[in-house]
Amino acid sequence: MNESLVELVRISRAVGRDSSLILGGFGNTSAKTADGRYMYIKASGTALKDMTRKKGWRRLKLQPVRTILKNRAISGMDACEREARIAKKLFAACEDGVERGNKPSVESGFHSILDRFVIHLHPVAVLAYLCAKNGRAELKKLFKNEEFPPVWVSYTTPGYLLAKKIEKTIERYRSRYGRDPAVIFLQNHGLTVTAENANTALRLVRKTVRKCRNRLKKPKEGKARPVSRQQIIEAGSVIRNGIFQMTGRKITVRYYINDTIAEFMARKDAARLCSQPVVTGDELICVGGPPIWLDKWDKQTILDKSKHRIGDKIKQPVCFLIRSLGLFVAGDKGRQELMKDIITANLAVRSYASGFGGAHCLNKRHLKFLANIEVR
Repeated sequence: MNESLVELVRISRAVGRDSSLILGGFGNTSAKTADGRYMYIKASGTALKDMTRKKGWRRLKLQPVRTILKNRAISGMDACEREARIAKKLFAACEDGVERGNKPSVESGFHSILDRFVIHLHPVAVLAYLCAKNGRAELKKLFKNEEFPPVWVSYTTPGYLLAKKIEKTIERYRSRYGRDPAVIFLQNHGLTVTAENANTALRLVRKTVRKCRNRLKKPKEGKARPVSRQQIIEAGSVIRNGIFQMTGRKITVRYYINDTIAEFMARKDAARLCSQPVVTGDELICVGGPPIWLDKWDKQTILDKSKHRIGDKIKQPVCFLIRSLGLFVAGDKGRQELMKDIITANLAVRSYASGFGGAHCLNKRHLKFLANIEVR
């Protein structure tokens, strides 16, 4: 068993089981072999906590992956064609004896140009800054005493374009500091740390998240209060019937309430924050955008607001936040817990971002790419 794979599994499970670092299993990790020939990387569709020495990763020949970034013909392709071509090249670079298996992470490109161990995550405490208009300035103040400060990468779509942007950013950093950055903040995306040693990478992740979290102002306390079961049943039925009338789909609706949801609903600007565009890829891909805010939940109101969202946000809405009641998630039973977690996390991100100049949202071009490209 290659030592790099053993370390990859260890750090993946360590971050994957820590709720302060991970959201829904999303993120990716990689480890390069000591001889520099191969890179083990999380397989797409695998939760970090579920990786083992037998599954959840792919081994790629490193040089072919790096060559992709030097291929000028790829850069001029249509986005869908480009990412499909790169996916095939990544499969071709696999050398792990796995005849059928999940594809390597779409972020293999930027992993290939970083240090030996790479951990990329989407922690709420960091997204609070990355999704805020003044987030970059706040992080600069927060890490001003670091000899080798973190680097900021403005948002671009995942995959090839992000890898190229990180490559250029690293070159500029190297020319200034004489070394590569160890901590990379990806706007509206997540945190990336990289180090020669696996333990160092883990320490960097925890240190960075802790520093970000300690600076955040705690929201006003909200307490989840009991709600009439009859009201929950009635609201769920109206949502279910409204979605069926609109789409012809019979869908399960589940109700959730917790302190974070209650805190958000207690905000005077809750409706406005929900009306803002998507702030993270997870929010679009997993739940179709922020929840639809409802002061009242009659069938016509649900239909009207849902139709507006469909035309505006590309993906069908699946979640509703009803004032004084809570969150209603419409979707597959097996994914509703994940959807609740994604929404709860993004509600917190929106709340925190409001204290840093407001949310920095993704534009329609970014949303179109995310809606049509598999980026896990």
